[in-house]
Amino acid sequence: MTSYRGRFAPSPTGPLHLGNARTALLSWLSARAAFGAYVMRIEDLDQPRVRPGMEERALDELRWLGLDWDEGPGAAVPEGRFGPYRQSERMDRYAGALERLRRQGDVYPCYCTRGEIAASAGAPHGPADDGPRYPGTCRQLSDRERADRGRTRSPAWRFRVPEGGVAFLDGVHGERSFDVAAGVGDFVVARADGVPSYQLAVVVDDAAMEISEVVRGDDLLPSTARQLLLYRALGLSAPRFAHVPLVVGPDGERLAKRHGALSLGELRDGGADPRAVAGLLAELSRLAPAGNRCWPAELVQGFELARMRGAPAVLLPERIAEVAVGRGAGPGPALR
Repeated sequence: MTSYRGRFAPSPTGPLHLGNARTALLSWLSARAAFGAYVMRIEDLDQPRVRPGMEERALDELRWLGLDWDEGPGAAVPEGRFGPYRQSERMDRYAGALERLRRQGDVYPCYCTRGEIAASAGAPHGPADDGPRYPGTCRQLSDRERADRGRTRSPAWRFRVPEGGVAFLDGVHGERSFDVAAGVGDFVVARADGVPSYQLAVVVDDAAMEISEVVRGDDLLPSTARQLLLYRALGLSAPRFAHVPLVVGPDGERLAKRHGALSLGELRDGGADPRAVAGLLAELSRLAPAGNRCWPAELVQGFELARMRGAPAVLLPERIAEVAVGRGAGPGPALR
């Protein structure tokens, strides 16, 4: 890979909130500042949760905000040599990667339910949202034991995690290391219904699309170590990673309706000025002063991800209300 390729990968399962929009803005700025390509990929593997029309709405909202992309749905080159750009249309690629992992002995079938894992003695809780650490129940099953269990349920497939830490250099957080074996254990790469996990799909897609840098929220920072293990096992080149601090409410929790947070679509439908919304996102990213109105293109010159270092950005409800009605900056900044 000789040139920069970035991406944004929304899931059409719900509206784009301001945290999603800020990640989209920062990943777009990284690509444009590097004179690189920007890819839009739709992560729609969880089909039961996909909401009709949500993909089109999200793309319209990003355009309204002033963002564009070079590849993906709605781009001048909607497919190109890296397409298709919807994960639901790339299942053959995930199946091929899983088959390679099977042949190499890097994965094994697991017949445990979530309840059984949670009830396992001494199963500590892993990173946020990951549930308890998998205790390795099915790792050493004999062929006969697997055959017996396979008569009553279909297996998921778990990756055999090696001992020791996985170190990497993050573009925002610097040098980091995670011990996947100790914190998560052997993790799922394909569910029992055959749907690939996020970890496997994102590795296959980012490698196939030659993404050179992944810019995303730092809630996904612990996932990076798992993905690097998969890159290595599949013989793929990993991109650089940059995990930006999240946008949170005054209580330090992720933005939600209780904070007065509106989705990007609600702001647009309510008549907000897209320049005011982009300015607020820039303010939350330490790229512009409070009350600034701008198009994303005005932020490209001199953009550096290093500015993102620090604590999460705190968004006050009154700032959301001010932007929603188009009154400008108001009395105070959004950041604390």
